[in-house]
Parts: sequence; structure tokens; C-alpha cells
Amino acid sequence: MTVRLGAIGAGWWATSNHFPIFAAREDVELVGVCGKGPGLAQARETFGFGFATEDADELLAADIDAVVISTPHDLHHRFAAAALDRGLHVLCEKPMTLNAAHAWDLAERAERAGTIFLVPYGWNYKPFTAAAKRILDAGDIGEIQYVLCHMASPTRGLFGSDPTHMLERWSSQTAPDPSTWADPAHGGGYAHGQITHSSALLFWLTGLRAASVTGRVTGPGAAVDLFDAAVVQFDGGALGTVSGAATLADGDKYQLDIRLFGSEGVLMIDVERERVSLSRYDGRREEIPIAPDEGDYECLLPPARFIDLITGSSTENNSDAHVAARSVELIESLLRSAAAGGVDTTVH
Repeated sequence: MTVRLGAIGAGWWATSNHFPIFAAREDVELVGVCGKGPGLAQARETFGFGFATEDADELLAADIDAVVISTPHDLHHRFAAAALDRGLHVLCEKPMTLNAAHAWDLAERAERAGTIFLVPYGWNYKPFTAAAKRILDAGDIGEIQYVLCHMASPTRGLFGSDPTHMLERWSSQTAPDPSTWADPAHGGGYAHGQITHSSALLFWLTGLRAASVTGRVTGPGAAVDLFDAAVVQFDGGALGTVSGAATLADGDKYQLDIRLFGSEGVLMIDVERERVSLSRYDGRREEIPIAPDEGDYECLLPPARFIDLITGSSTENNSDAHVAARSVELIESLLRSAAAGGVDTTVH
């Protein structure tokens, strides 16, 4: 089977990550690309798209099976909804949407369409996180009672516009649009930009869903949040904290720590130090072997898995619409609580 693929969005992430993966596959035909700016024609030529357009409706009306959406955050719902209503498979960049109502709307549309919907969270596809999920699915820590979920990254250049290596990595043609990351009107900030990763990993691993959130954020020197902290009550009674910080030093490895305390034991996942460890109260210990540098973030497998799910060569979607929607509703509630002065906010 050959998957006829269209793309909406041809910016720095699409052209540096997604398009090379799809172009290298013999079972993908790149039919058309939609975008804006002088880089559109270059993207069409570089990756071999059949046509280029600035009209998303034209792209969606083409003879395609699937679409990859890599636009600014606030446009995701519009384009994903239109694609799902046409019965297309959708790979939609993170965060899936900026509010919970839109997120659950896409989940419902995907169910009605019966098509694949995948949000490319790279850590959800790592061998060591898959091993952690097997431990949890086996019930080795019992009922989850407390959760710690923390993320930190050297990303102040994205969210605060400091002249750090995060900005220096890109040329003028491939640099991300600051309005996507540093403008609150378009969903900028650390929560939407990074906690989306850690929370989506948490929800995929555990199956938990936030019930209420009390949150605070700060953004010294920036127009958006750089530091986030939330106390979360989950359905079923588990308590937890979700936090994030944008100001690791340049070149430091990303921190992503998830520690799960259950009725029968504790599971720790640490991507920076590449460690997954189980400690049961009956004395059993288990350490998952992890290859060096496996904890480093990359997003090679999710786009490939998207095609494999369409062709039927895989059935494992580790970041479907329900996982992504639970992340969206947590982040929306965190920001809403913070804006109201840290009041307790009901999620659903």
C-alpha cells in the first residue's frame, strides 16, 4: 500500500524532521504541501511534493489518504477537523489544540471517521518508556496514589527570545516564527511548548486523567510562562505535581522525571540519567537496561509509526487523540488557574 500524503505547514520542524522521514519511504507519495512564504517552493522541490499551494482547502481536496499538520498551535484544530471530516488520517503536531473543548472535539471526530490520529510525542516511543508501560500495565506498583511529573529544558531562547543556542541553531529561512512560541495570543509559553511532552508521556504510561488543577506560572523577562507548577487531583483519587522550567543552561540534557508511587511499589523514569527503576514493597527490584543517549529527545519514530498504522504494519499508537486531549485539558486548566490567582480549577 502506498500512502498518498499531504502536508499543511512547511516550517522549520516539518522540513527538518517530518518531510525527510516521509520522503525516504517507498510506501509514501508526497502529493502536495501547503504553506506560506518563500520557503514553500523550496520545500516542494526539495522533498518532491507534487504541488504546492497556500490554500489548505485545495490541499485537503486533493486525492490524498492522510495529512501531516505542522502549523502554529492555534491553527491545529481548524485544519485537523477539516481533514477528519474528509475521512483522512491525521498526524497533528503538539500541542494538539490550545483548549480542551477543541481537543475532545478532534478525538470524537477521529472516532467517527475511524481513521488514525497521532500526535508525535517522541518520548512515548522510546524502548525504555515502552518497558516502563509494561511494568505499569502488569500492575507491579499497584494502584497509583501519587505522581511527580517534572520537565526542564534549555529553551528560554524560544519562549523568552534570549540569544541562546536555541535560536542560533536555525538560519533565517528555517527559524521558527516567534509568534508560535513567545506570543500568548498564539499559545506561546513553556506549558504548551514543553509540558505538553511530559504530560502526554504521563497520561500514556498511566491512563490517568486530571480532575482538578491548582496552578501558578511565572515568566520573568518574557511575555509568556517560563516556569509552571501545578498540584493535580486525578480521577480515582491520586494526587500529583506537574512542573516545568525553561531555563536550563545551553547544552544541558533535557530533564524529564516521572515518579509514580503506588499501593505496591514505586516506579521512577528519568530520561536525563537514562534510568527506569522499579522498587516494590515486597523487596523486588528491577532496573531496565537503557542504551547510552536513548533518553535524548528525537522524533523519528512517530512519523514512521503513523504510516505503519495506516498500512497495517503496526497497531501501536502511543500518542493518540485521547492521550493528547488529556494533556491539553491539564495545561489549559493549569494556565486558567494561574490566571485566576491559583484557584482550584475543575478539569472536566
